[in-house]
Amino acid sequence: MKFSGYRGEDQHLELKRQLSDKLEKEVVAFLNSRDGGVMIIGVADDGELVGVDDVDLLQLKIKDRLKQNIAPSTMGLFDVVLLQEQGKAFIKMIVASGSEKPYYLSKMGMSSKGCFIRVGSASEPMPSDMIEDLFSKRVRNSIGNIASRYQDLSFEQLKIYYHEHSYSLNEQFAKNLELTTKGGEYNYAAYLLADRNGCSIKVGKYRGTDRVDLIENEEYGYCCLVKATKAVLDKLNIENRTFTKITAKERLEQKMLEPVALREAVINAIVHNDFSREVPPKFELFSDRLEITSVGSIPVGFTQDEFFMGYSVPQNKELMRIFRDLDIVEQMGSGINRILKAYPHSIYHFSPNFIRVIIPFAEGFIESQSSTAQATAQATAQATAQAESVEKQVLIFCQTPRTRAEIQEYLGLKHREHFRKSILSPLIETGKLRLTLPDKPTSPKQKFYAEDQQ
Repeated sequence: MKFSGYRGEDQHLELKRQLSDKLEKEVVAFLNSRDGGVMIIGVADDGELVGVDDVDLLQLKIKDRLKQNIAPSTMGLFDVVLLQEQGKAFIKMIVASGSEKPYYLSKMGMSSKGCFIRVGSASEPMPSDMIEDLFSKRVRNSIGNIASRYQDLSFEQLKIYYHEHSYSLNEQFAKNLELTTKGGEYNYAAYLLADRNGCSIKVGKYRGTDRVDLIENEEYGYCCLVKATKAVLDKLNIENRTFTKITAKERLEQKMLEPVALREAVINAIVHNDFSREVPPKFELFSDRLEITSVGSIPVGFTQDEFFMGYSVPQNKELMRIFRDLDIVEQMGSGINRILKAYPHSIYHFSPNFIRVIIPFAEGFIESQSSTAQATAQATAQATAQAESVEKQVLIFCQTPRTRAEIQEYLGLKHREHFRKSILSPLIETGKLRLTLPDKPTSPKQKFYAEDQQ
């Protein structure tokens, strides 16, 4: 039986019947390519699904080999996923394009024997001039390489999150999670994940469709970025109201924003934000849409069409790795595809320094709010008119002093406490009703008369 996703090997897909000595070579080639790729282990070259045994052990072997045998570090640049089909287990490995090219086999060094590039469906040795060119352009200004200006950092909140996912962080956790520079200092990624920092994510809310009338401005931050992310998600989930959409056939309960796409858009904006510029993403709710603005742009060498294909090029591999550990990110490269299942490409707006996602509220939401507001206004007007009518009846009836029981019986009201709080007390407090025995307000002989009664 053939693998259901079989399309033949190409520049982005490598099939392996079983784990082999060429694993690192193929991964290096994907890391050095412009848009990464996918390797599937347990599928033959002709697409036959053969499966693999002891998948848990195999996943551990793969992760260990990629960590130990490739340089620079591959942490946060690959994702190993267990899949099942036709009763057989196999492994899908998603490899992102790295930002510190050229990657190479550690034992072979940065040479043509250690560096490879994907050419068609093959992994070919990288020419020396390409190695030199890539090395000269290597991205060094990443949050992993920038030392934090503050080194007195604590990570109790991060440790709690890892503990909740059955992980324990030992004394070497900062090094293991790549939160230190090569010189051993905490890097900027560590600063963002520390218990206290200067990063704050804003969620603004406007009354109309422009930025004139700001009615709410919340800040989530100055804490571990994981905690801030969860707070932003919680806030937007609360704002994501359910409304009833009436069609010709039925009444449908619908959210103003598609929940899965909303979550992915928020996480993408945070994980891929260019924090090296020290500007966090921001979220703005208008009466008809949500706008999400993050710093950065399409990866160098990519077109907009290629961006929408969902190739994974992590801006912050350190954050990506930790967000995956904590199940905030489900699978590398899946975010864009999840968003585009619910919304068109046109929600994305690109500039040289920013990416803005403008997500319109669901069709019918604005009309439903107008209907609700109109119904509320009508109900309020009716309640006001009713209250004024009752007040007028009481004042006319009390032209002659009356007891509480007489007034209540006249109005046909049985609930004594409701009558006292809603009708009698307000009239007394405003002076429209007066007491015949003002010095003895609780006297059983007490009567009430209208203010113009002499």
